[in-house]
Amino acid sequence: MIAVIRTGGKQYTVAADDTLTVEHLAGEAGAKIEFTDVLMVGDKVGAPTVVGAKVVASIVKQARGPHLIVFKKRRRQNSRRKNGHRQDLTVVKIEQIVA
Repeated sequence: MIAVIRTGGKQYTVAADDTLTVEHLAGEAGAKIEFTDVLMVGDKVGAPTVVGAKVVASIVKQARGPHLIVFKKRRRQNSRRKNGHRQDLTVVKIEQIVA
């Protein structure tokens, strides 16, 4: 069975035993979390969410994304700015989908 969940402003299609990298979620490795913002389960489509559905997952690890360089330049004004950014991420393992 598959489900579509929403977390961190993004939507993910998940199935049992999937490993997923999402925006940072609070918790330590091994902690259980529940996604209750389920948009679709199997062939049931929510309006906007499926009532009573949830996806249970466990946190595998807290990670950080790749280093990105943010460079902004205004032409002909001798103005430029360089910043770096690394996104905080959480790796989760989907354990079960409760419809």
